[in-house]
Amino acid sequence: MKKLIKKKVLIPVFALTILVVGSSFKSDFFEIAKQIEIFTTLFKELNMNYVDETNPAELMDSAIKNMLEELDPYTRFLNEQDVESFKINNAGEYSGIGALVRSYESKLLIVEPYKDYPADKAGLKAGDEIIKIGDIKVSDFDDNAGELLKGANNTSVGITFVRQGETKTATLKREGVDVDAVPFYEMIDDKTGYVVLSRFNRKASGQTKSAIEDLKGKGAERLVLDLRGNPGGLLSEAINVTNLFVPKNELIVTTKSNVKKFNQEYKTKNQPLDLDIPLVVLIDGSSASASEIVSGGLQDLDRAVIMGARSFGKGLVQRPLKLTYGTQLKVTISRYYTPSGRCIQSLDYWNRDREGNAIRNTKFNEFATKKGRKVQDGGGVKPDVEIASLKTNTLINALKQNNIVFDFATDYYYDHSFDNVNDFAFTDTDFNAFKNYARTQNFSFETETEKLLEKSINADEHLLGSEVQEKYKDLLLAVNRGKIMALDTFKKEIKKDLEDEIVKRYFYRDGLYTYYLKHDDAILAAKELLGNSPEYNAILN
Repeated sequence: MKKLIKKKVLIPVFALTILVVGSSFKSDFFEIAKQIEIFTTLFKELNMNYVDETNPAELMDSAIKNMLEELDPYTRFLNEQDVESFKINNAGEYSGIGALVRSYESKLLIVEPYKDYPADKAGLKAGDEIIKIGDIKVSDFDDNAGELLKGANNTSVGITFVRQGETKTATLKREGVDVDAVPFYEMIDDKTGYVVLSRFNRKASGQTKSAIEDLKGKGAERLVLDLRGNPGGLLSEAINVTNLFVPKNELIVTTKSNVKKFNQEYKTKNQPLDLDIPLVVLIDGSSASASEIVSGGLQDLDRAVIMGARSFGKGLVQRPLKLTYGTQLKVTISRYYTPSGRCIQSLDYWNRDREGNAIRNTKFNEFATKKGRKVQDGGGVKPDVEIASLKTNTLINALKQNNIVFDFATDYYYDHSFDNVNDFAFTDTDFNAFKNYARTQNFSFETETEKLLEKSINADEHLLGSEVQEKYKDLLLAVNRGKIMALDTFKKEIKKDLEDEIVKRYFYRDGLYTYYLKHDDAILAAKELLGNSPEYNAILN
């Protein structure tokens, strides 16, 4: 009798559940279909009836991009050209001139020529502004003009560029460019190895493993893995790199989503390379995504000491979905969580302020590592040991974003000469020259103090008299003076950025890493910690 009553109760409940879920699905499907029909009708009528001739492709491209801007910056529409670039980034090889270029404000700037590749052979330098590629003016090109520099092996491309006010030309022959995941590794001292992992393409774990094996052959008994400036890449490679130091079947990442099939656990699949070698991982504010999976995972598993500055805070996972005509949608499908259960996403793109900016997470929750150490979520990976010179702030970011550091380094390069990297030293006289340069550039940025003052004065403007208004202006002037004075306050951090940029001009990326071995605060601190076993073990235990 009880079983019969249970059946009579459960069957209607089960049926009701199916009906609700089915209705919800039908409702969502109907709403999507409805909106598509409205948009299709609007698009057709607009193009057929608008007073001037329209460009349907440009209109649609703009519509798609504006729609996606409402979500997060990682959900992007990829046209055929973008898809090819995406493949190149993951593969770690392409055909072109062998230089890092930056496109902004209708300009195309050489940021870094790679040693012994076409751009370097042709004598191009960081700071050269390309104004013409073949017959195409960069200022007239709507898309990223840097794509015009890529092409088939052994094809030629002519460029016109401006250097220090002088217009020059060059012809370059494109060739295959290998983008190494590990651009440098070396011994810091007779027992400490140093490996730079700069990106997580398909070469990442293989090259990292080979570098460590080579260093161990040279006597390395402890290791520094440098993930500073590494923007991330393939999730699978992040897990494989972590697997070099932790056992098989160890949970590294959990992904959670509203779509059930994207809820997954990712565990290590291979036998480790070395479970015992003392390990320090270096991170900074530009270490993101896959870099945070590795550093966060090794921290949660108490396998490495993390040193540097708080990482970027990208805890979102993307997947490319194929569309028609060779295009793709790179869409955020889930959030990822480290072994302790924390998500390190720092910006909330789904709850924005009045200006439409994503809100930065300031409330952190505590989690525990495998051995019970306290770690936090919500704002990137916080290092176990912080290095002051790696920290950043609004001022330092503004100096970079306004090209103040970059442009000063360009001028410095043409005014100084050094025979080898050991001869280089950035003196106090040089820093004073930089301060004077920064003052003349009128670079602008808004501090949090200014934002609050602006908001307060606008809110109460009708209540405040002229005297208060004048004092408000005086206060703003004082804040502006304080910005320049802050150059001295953050001398250590700014000096490091300047040294990094300048050394690359003379001695390429290899020279910069060689310079690091004797002068970089983080590497020197990591070497000292690894040489002090009791202190190293105390941090992890």
